[in-house]
Amino acid sequence: MRRAILEQAVVDEMTSWNPLEFLAAFKSMHKGSLSLVHLNVLVELATHGPMPMGRLAEALEVSVASATGIVDRMEKPGFVERRHDDEDRRVVVVHPTDAAATVFSSLQQRRRDGLARLIDSLSDRQLIGLVSGHRALRRARARLLAEATEGSADRPL
Repeated sequence: MRRAILEQAVVDEMTSWNPLEFLAAFKSMHKGSLSLVHLNVLVELATHGPMPMGRLAEALEVSVASATGIVDRMEKPGFVERRHDDEDRRVVVVHPTDAAATVFSSLQQRRRDGLARLIDSLSDRQLIGLVSGHRALRRARARLLAEATEGSADRPL
């Protein structure tokens, strides 16, 4: 019983951040030049690499015409660029630019800066406990990932 209460308290604490805070910070950081749809495009490109327009549309679950409009709006401020495929010039491939990489690094830096401000108010004892707990979570996550990967390798195709 005590274990379940502790586990629930940890989950509650770790999920206590408000996603609206992230969205507000994101909007203010990019002052309207990058929407959440645009961020979704950048995530797809960062995860899967440059993509043909049709495949990007599928990933976004929109029509090719809609994806074209989204890419048009992202191309103007320089977040993406279109290039013709080397093997089939009819295929347009969307590539992230250096500005796209800057979006992720600026989000990461803002997150680190905010955490540094929060951590500054903690005692040494609290910091030691926090580091210990997070390291334990990282090890547990790695263990679960290894088990999941191992399990999928054992399954027949």
